[in-house]
Amino acid sequence: MKLPVLKKKFGTQNVLGFFILGVLMMSLPYGAFALAQKQVPRSQAEITLSYSPVVKKAAPAVVNIYTKRVVKTRSYRSPFFDDPFFQRFFGDGFGGVPRERIERSLGSGVIVRPNGVIVTNHHVIEGADEIIVALADRREFAAQVILDDPRTDLAVLKIDSRGEALPVLEFADSDRVEVGDLVLAIGNPFGVGQTVTSGIVSALARTQVNVADYQFFIQTDAAVNPGNSGGALIGMDGRLLGINTAIFTRSGGSHGIGFAIPANMVKFVVTSALSGGKVVRPWFGAQGQPVTSAIAESLGLDRPGGVLIDDIYPDSPADQAGLKQGDVVLSIDGKDVFDPQAIRYYVGLEKVGGQIPVKVYRRNKIITVMVPMQPPEENPPRDVTILDGRHLFRGVKVANLSPAYADELGLSMFEKGVIVLEVDRGSPIRRLGIMRPGDFVHSINGDKVETVDDLEAALEDSGANMTFTLRRGGRFIECGVRGTSRYYCR
Repeated sequence: MKLPVLKKKFGTQNVLGFFILGVLMMSLPYGAFALAQKQVPRSQAEITLSYSPVVKKAAPAVVNIYTKRVVKTRSYRSPFFDDPFFQRFFGDGFGGVPRERIERSLGSGVIVRPNGVIVTNHHVIEGADEIIVALADRREFAAQVILDDPRTDLAVLKIDSRGEALPVLEFADSDRVEVGDLVLAIGNPFGVGQTVTSGIVSALARTQVNVADYQFFIQTDAAVNPGNSGGALIGMDGRLLGINTAIFTRSGGSHGIGFAIPANMVKFVVTSALSGGKVVRPWFGAQGQPVTSAIAESLGLDRPGGVLIDDIYPDSPADQAGLKQGDVVLSIDGKDVFDPQAIRYYVGLEKVGGQIPVKVYRRNKIITVMVPMQPPEENPPRDVTILDGRHLFRGVKVANLSPAYADELGLSMFEKGVIVLEVDRGSPIRRLGIMRPGDFVHSINGDKVETVDDLEAALEDSGANMTFTLRRGGRFIECGVRGTSRYYCR
């Protein structure tokens, strides 16, 4: 009875089509059947997938930072300005009328304490005479620097919130971040105002970026541009994963490779700022090289990994723990390491005092040693001295280098000797253009110089004619001087 009715309404071909369609739908899996039963979305949530809830939580704690500094310039520069002959008579001031100009820069920052403590990059506020912080609601405050740490490229600022509790970002555990995690970057690119970009964590433990001494960056493809420095890299829980600090670029804009300082290092620096205003880090006291495939094969390791120790500082924490040359450090406190920067980073996050376990491969065995967490020692004392007397080095400021002082100056803690800190404009050796800050005085008239006392004693007996050797950037420069005008260097 139904078939003739259907035939009358739809025609025989249509009825046959409905029958075939019904058979096909019954043979499809449930997901495809559900797809065939599409319905009009019944709520906003069914229409939109959005980062908006995360942004609303995090964005109020991200601020814009504006800095200003006064730069002295000269209206005219003589073509003879760099000529040593003219500098000898006229000094470094030869060349024009000094003038002042205002240099401005911008960046971003993150509020990490409700009373107005803000973290940003060191390079954002470096050399600034005035720092202004603009909140997300456009209110502006003058900021003071309570800690500036060039070693990590971080700075901690403080604004007077006038008793108001400001929105903050909580720290995430950056050691738990994984490649592929979704992230958002919030900052003030090019000064256009607060901007949010999205991406993923592209890589971890990047150590060859060369923007800070403690290099262990989170890499992201979220668009990061000039002005984003100091801004937040956040996860999908709205917590702070890192501080955006650098980009890889050939044009000045984003190419999808940005780097952020991990939140654990940021938290360490902020805690140091609030507990005395000084960063005190433990040191390891050993240095080495990454284990390559060739090294792994020669040592009997089944795969590359770890750091082969080739030098240990006497009586350092590594020495006290019993580490030896030829050992391979595999992990620090349970965290795998693949290059010396990783060791430096993980040790640098520890508090002074106590010990941490270090897994070591030694002669086909894996052992664990406990390394004490101690600050680098100042031995010998720095003994900063401005040399005086009737000799070529008069007016030169020098000091003894120790592990502690080397770390303070941003040098390798394995550097030793007498370092040149400053060369006074009136110093005879400055007029000859031989010596520069950062040089090491290696010897005077053939006598090796190991301390400032050695240098002063050697200079007393140097006479008008002297020879000396400087160490600069890993090479030695031998010089001889007669009087104060005739000299040679090779």
